[in-house]
Amino acid sequence: MIYPIIMAGGSGSRLWPLSRELYPKQFLKLSDDVSMLQQTFSRLSGFEHKSPMVICNDEHRFIAAEQIRTGGFSHSGIILEPVGRNTAPAIALAAFQALKEEVDADPVLLVLAADHFIEDISAFAGAIETGETFARDDQLVTFGIVPESPETGYGYIKRGQPQGEDSLGFKVDSFVEKPSLDVAKSYVESGDYYWNSGLFMFKASLYLKELKQHSPEIYEACERSLANAQSDLDFIRINQAAFEACPSDSIDYAVMEKTTKATVVPMKAGWSDVGSWGALWEVSSKDHNQNAIKGDVVAVCSKRNYLHSENKLIATVGVNDLIIVETKDAILVADKSQVQDVKAVVNHLKSEGRTEHKFHREVYRPWGKYDSVDYGVRDHVKRITVNPGEKLSIQMHHHRAEHWVVVSGTAKVTNGEKTMLVSEDQSTYIPLGTVHALENPGKIPLEMIEVQTGSYLGEDDIVRFEDKYGRLAK
Repeated sequence: MIYPIIMAGGSGSRLWPLSRELYPKQFLKLSDDVSMLQQTFSRLSGFEHKSPMVICNDEHRFIAAEQIRTGGFSHSGIILEPVGRNTAPAIALAAFQALKEEVDADPVLLVLAADHFIEDISAFAGAIETGETFARDDQLVTFGIVPESPETGYGYIKRGQPQGEDSLGFKVDSFVEKPSLDVAKSYVESGDYYWNSGLFMFKASLYLKELKQHSPEIYEACERSLANAQSDLDFIRINQAAFEACPSDSIDYAVMEKTTKATVVPMKAGWSDVGSWGALWEVSSKDHNQNAIKGDVVAVCSKRNYLHSENKLIATVGVNDLIIVETKDAILVADKSQVQDVKAVVNHLKSEGRTEHKFHREVYRPWGKYDSVDYGVRDHVKRITVNPGEKLSIQMHHHRAEHWVVVSGTAKVTNGEKTMLVSEDQSTYIPLGTVHALENPGKIPLEMIEVQTGSYLGEDDIVRFEDKYGRLAK
């Protein structure tokens, strides 16, 4: 049975302002009412498989776990990367863990990215079935997307001789970097090249054997990283120091370009890595003027735009080929032909010491979320939502006091030596330096307004004494 490995790491900037470092693309609802991570789980329904293993950044662990839970999916564990080290080490961690679990004598891993779009699920399942045949025959399988156009934003795979009589797979002749437009046109016309999808399939032991041969430093660092791994709730925590010492490299460079066992299986399933706003426009539903619209939008005499509103009305008149994206704290307006330069905006925000590249105004936490409604020099107003049955850490602050007003639901409040229930339209005051906690004992979400006042209002002014989510300072 196939063992899916879902790689949900990374914090790309190409879909800013929707995508942020602490809420990247794989967790966004872009083309549907579910996130890209949830779509990745859903498309596995076309074939038999074990519960997937997920790999993600430590900072994204609660978002990933909550989206898996609310989507109704099961998983075999979530491996947390303390730092990003690219795809070769991430897959090595999964391979070591899969063999450690002894799920099979030698499980066949299906490596998937959590932030890809695939339209034809049946064709996807068919390609996976073909890939499994080659994987069980000791091949390192990569899936090549049959190109629909001469794309310059993708790497390519050149196929070699057919594998078997049916020509359902081919030896990999070479991997090719992103080409110029003229070269890309020649690739498509030849019929010998595929887009590099970044999807793979192989036996866990074979991948580790080839990794050890061609990139032994990565193999050894990942083996050390998992040697004393610890389980924490849904999560598998690896040795941070060992993994930080691991070289950073992609599976293409570390293994696939060096091995003699690489096989490419063609896939024609409406695939996109949704790597830019233009790519998202391509895969989105459109109106009669070819506008892709999401949210509260009025488009007059406007064509071929991507228009995304989260909170405010967007109205356009006589504009074409634009990307307009509105969030609570940022608005992007870009020419659709220049969306590759959105990363320059993110780099500018970083250089200016701003925070809009890192997190949204609305921030998700394991217990719920908060929205920073207003921010002054000595005051900060938040709208807080605590999910039923959840509890914030027992904590205190050195530099701020807090005023809490319950809007709906019931709060169980620890305020120093007192514990009390605070109902709708009631409030309480947490003095500076007082140990306190907030809990939702009810069956409906707790909604409340928090007003912070003090000389320093940063999120790092939190001293935790107890925390059910493993966030105590070590």
